[in-house]
Amino acid sequence: MGVSSDEFHRMLEALADVERSDAKEWESFSVRGKRFGYYWPRTQTVGLKQTLSEQEALVAERPDVFEVQFTAGGFGWVVVHLDGLESDELTELVYEAWRLSAPEELVDLVPPPC
Repeated sequence: MGVSSDEFHRMLEALADVERSDAKEWESFSVRGKRFGYYWPRTQTVGLKQTLSEQEALVAERPDVFEVQFTAGGFGWVVVHLDGLESDELTELVYEAWRLSAPEELVDLVPPPC
């Protein structure tokens, strides 16, 4: 179980118009200027944009894998510990974070993961 950094980055490559920005301690990911994710190599964690209800459900269901990061603009961000979940689950969460930020015409071009 667990997802590697390389696997996470491949998930991002499957999405349209992802912009990567590097900072000293983390990377951030946006689509058309709207942020949807972060990656912290040191802790092997990812921050992902989700709906408030999804944030609440994830953290309540598996607090060892998901943590509340913050809420902003009606969205709940979660910290995801990469060693605590399978690739298919993270693929869905990354897609959802991207979808919440992407314009509709991009979402129409990228089918959701199976």
